[in-house]
Amino acid sequence: MGVLRCDRLGCENIMCGRYNLRYGYICWECFEELVALGTTDIQGFMGQELERKEKPGQEFYEGIFPEEPI
Repeated sequence: MGVLRCDRLGCENIMCGRYNLRYGYICWECFEELVALGTTDIQGFMGQELERKEKPGQEFYEGIFPEEPI
């Protein structure tokens, strides 16, 4: 497999394993987002500017849910 860039607007992921003749390549992250959204407007999704935000790290969640002393 060569370098197959995701065809979603604004996505820079490469090595995409899914392809559609009409919409092009889609990376696993965009595919998971598409499935989670449950939309059937594939063209709109692929043309929608990608906005990936940094996810909080484990420390953030540990601050909210600290371990109880045993």
